Amino acid sequence: MEQMIDLFLHIDVHLREIISQYGTWTYAILFLIIFCETGLVATPFLPGDSLLFAAGTFAAMGALNVWVLFCLLAGAAILGDTTNYWIGHFIGPRVFSRETSFLLNKAHLERAHRFYVKHGGKTIVIAKFMPIVRTFAPFVAGVGAMKYRRFIAFNVFGGTFWVSFFVFGGYYFGNLAFVKQHFSIVVVAIVAISLLPMVIELLRSRLRKNRAPFTPPGIEMLS
Repeated sequence: MEQMIDLFLHIDVHLREIISQYGTWTYAILFLIIFCETGLVATPFLPGDSLLFAAGTFAAMGALNVWVLFCLLAGAAILGDTTNYWIGHFIGPRVFSRETSFLLNKAHLERAHRFYVKHGGKTIVIAKFMPIVRTFAPFVAGVGAMKYRRFIAFNVFGGTFWVSFFVFGGYYFGNLAFVKQHFSIVVVAIVAISLLPMVIELLRSRLRKNRAPFTPPGIEMLS
């Protein structure tokens, strides 16, 4: 846990070490991290927003090429979501197949499907800016059998917009004196703002008397 906190708070220090040690291979490492963060439900803890912002900052200093970063990491985000979608698509009907199970009930699968038919597009895009939720949203889209043609369109738009927002944000603002001197505070602020919608929804859900039996992770706040 301490290592993960240190990674988030000092992402600039760790990225500088990676660039110094691995050089051009840094692009491949960043690609792999973003792919796993968006594509594997087991790794939602990996850095996303903060890593993209830090990478853009180093691009502004000349250590990385901002356009190569943008293209590679947008590709990683899109490919990650696509992988996550197909994992959910193939295992969902098998896992959510029981009529009597509380968690793995077939009714949950049907409810997820109805939700993604109605709200799937905006969910895929908005979830990109929400840590943890962006890892689970494409998986649940696959579980809910969202039409792939619709999914990939919003996936490409959302992934490209997300990566460009933070990479170019770091590129243009990461080297401001205040940001350089308080990089850890800026990273915490980025993560906190990203998590704010989830916190608000959790507080709202506590006030609801009748909660639905199942809602895919992070979806209530997007409806």
